[in-house]
Amino acid sequence: MSYFKILGFDKEPFSTSPDPDFLYLARDHDTVLMNTLIELRLRRGLSVILGDVGTGKTSLSRKLIQELKERQDFIFHMVLDPSFSDDHSFLDYLARSFEIPTGNLPDTVALRESLEKYLFQKGVIEGKIVVLVIDEAQKLSDNSLEMLRVLLNYETNEYKLIQIVLLGQLELHSKIINIANFFDRISFKYTLNPLSIEETREMIEFRIRRAGYKSSMHLFLDDAVKEIYKSTKGYPRRIIMLCHRLLKELILKNRVVIDSVFVQNMIHQDIKSGWHREGVLFKEEA
Repeated sequence: MSYFKILGFDKEPFSTSPDPDFLYLARDHDTVLMNTLIELRLRRGLSVILGDVGTGKTSLSRKLIQELKERQDFIFHMVLDPSFSDDHSFLDYLARSFEIPTGNLPDTVALRESLEKYLFQKGVIEGKIVVLVIDEAQKLSDNSLEMLRVLLNYETNEYKLIQIVLLGQLELHSKIINIANFFDRISFKYTLNPLSIEETREMIEFRIRRAGYKSSMHLFLDDAVKEIYKSTKGYPRRIIMLCHRLLKELILKNRVVIDSVFVQNMIHQDIKSGWHREGVLFKEEA
């Protein structure tokens, strides 16, 4: 039997998979989601969300896609790994992703014209909003960023024909700030921060309740949450990984509640095994 069944859960509460139903919308995440949806609805063009490793960018992108699925006037595609060798491969990928009939277009110009016609057809004639969401956007090459800039030139007198959402690590900022006529096209930009201690507490409670935990007894005592926050610095992915291991240890030790000493012992084990240093879980950084 899985550990989450033993503890009274219907699902695993601390999976590292980016399930949008398990995304706790902290203040930063809620601000980004709401503002991005408004930008898309207004067809403003380009939104950029930055964040350090483990701050929840990928989970947030899945939540955004979930929201778009519930709206009938959006056409969207999400790029998970934007590592393209050249302009042609990038445009060919976009054409195939949006199911644009291109035949055997021989060059980049023809692909670009085909994409422009598609965007005009969907955006102007059919009244749809075409959205391209790119996760791990720091991997975009300078050529790919330049191609995105070109796509943002496709517009009517009132709105952009394609809406682009970039989610990337902090290094993305240094890549785009020096690209002429790209940085100043950003309509909405935001940098995600780690959670506060109160948000850490709320996130843990949210996830165990979302997983089906119904008992009135708290699995994580307040002093345990303080230790978790101290160790993870409020980074959501680190919190998730540590809490998952704490629950497994809870079963192995035949305990019913997690207190500060329980967390400290776990951290001490991590230090001895080399998986933890100065408040950072090595495995999370891998």
